Amino acid sequence: MMTTSADSGPEELLGLARAGDALALGQLLELYRNYLTLLARLQISRRLQGKVDPADLVQETFLAASRAWPRFQGTSEGELVHWLRQILATHLANLLRHYLGTRCRDIRLERDLAAEMDQSSRFLDRGLLARQSSPSQQAARREQAVLLADALGRLPEDYREVLILRHLEGLSFPEVAQRLGRTVDSVKKLWARGLDRLRRSLGGVA
Repeated sequence: MMTTSADSGPEELLGLARAGDALALGQLLELYRNYLTLLARLQISRRLQGKVDPADLVQETFLAASRAWPRFQGTSEGELVHWLRQILATHLANLLRHYLGTRCRDIRLERDLAAEMDQSSRFLDRGLLARQSSPSQQAARREQAVLLADALGRLPEDYREVLILRHLEGLSFPEVAQRLGRTVDSVKKLWARGLDRLRRSLGGVA
């Protein structure tokens, strides 16, 4: 019987979880916490102006994924990530219905949210660093957007916030400076240092 470890990869955990290992399922979902939290934050910032904690939304997504796990038919990390985004979009649509005071399920809204999250994920995968980093062979087999979200999560908060606001929320440097209560010059310095740290992190350079 296979057992999990802290170094277990997504494919191994996915296989164990498909075989009914509840511990492996928990470890598997945890691999995507930073990634889903970042996607949730971007949507909440655009649509709910910070009225909801992204961490709470992700926790609800994990609970729903655990309940629906027997119906998941995917065999790859890419399929799992897509499935989790779909669940996150459904829960976010339910929150929007609550705040907008509507009762009926809006399938079109769920599709729009899922499409926006797909776009954000593709930007994480291909846009933020413009492929200037060379991931290791092991990392190349992983979903790059997930790895980048984890790398962002490891950065000091100031660096992370500047990069998210500038690249993922699309704010100008003056807008980022206003949001963070800093000067434009200090924001530009944080941005440059943050990008350098991020590139070195993804490139496997200490």
